[in-house]
Amino acid sequence: MKLYWFQVAPNPTKVRLYVAEKNAGGAGISLEDVVVKLPKGEQREAAFRALNPFGQLPVLELDDGTTIVESLPIIDYLEEICPAPPMWGETPRTRARARELERIADARLLAPLARHIHATRSPVGLPPNAAVADHARGEWPAALGYFDEVLGDGRAFLCGEQATVADCTLAAALQFARFGEVDLGLASEFPALARWDRAYREREVTREVLVL
Repeated sequence: MKLYWFQVAPNPTKVRLYVAEKNAGGAGISLEDVVVKLPKGEQREAAFRALNPFGQLPVLELDDGTTIVESLPIIDYLEEICPAPPMWGETPRTRARARELERIADARLLAPLARHIHATRSPVGLPPNAAVADHARGEWPAALGYFDEVLGDGRAFLCGEQATVADCTLAAALQFARFGEVDLGLASEFPALARWDRAYREREVTREVLVL
């Protein structure tokens, strides 16, 4: 299998963190890395469009040439073929909570961050848009406050003592904020989230993926 990605791009980062966490637990997922250089427009070339007509990352290409083109379906496919260690939790309740937290991280933090970054200093050359950037900036504080409260008891990961996909998405979002030079005010306003962010990035399993 091949994974098409670009460093720091948040959705590929989410998948790569997931694979790193799985393999740290003994999963043995083997993927061939194919880097697609987004700033150079390689995602718009015909060869890549044949894999994903939407021109976005990540893409998982299976051994038979089939492709999966969205981050969560890629994760779910890998989870189906390699269920241990479980990255959504082991009970219906923990799986629901992990999915809830993942969607909050994605929709209420990563999505507005991406809109803001692409409206201010887009890495793929989109034009600035002050109105979009200002609106997006008003969306993410609620998510940051929510995660700060969740992590306020000092837990190691969002769902307790084991990493889940929710942690991968949150870490990918925070790295993208650093890439986009967006000051989220973690140290001053969200100390529990700042603690989690430092601790998560310092783990050996994540260092190769989280470069910022």
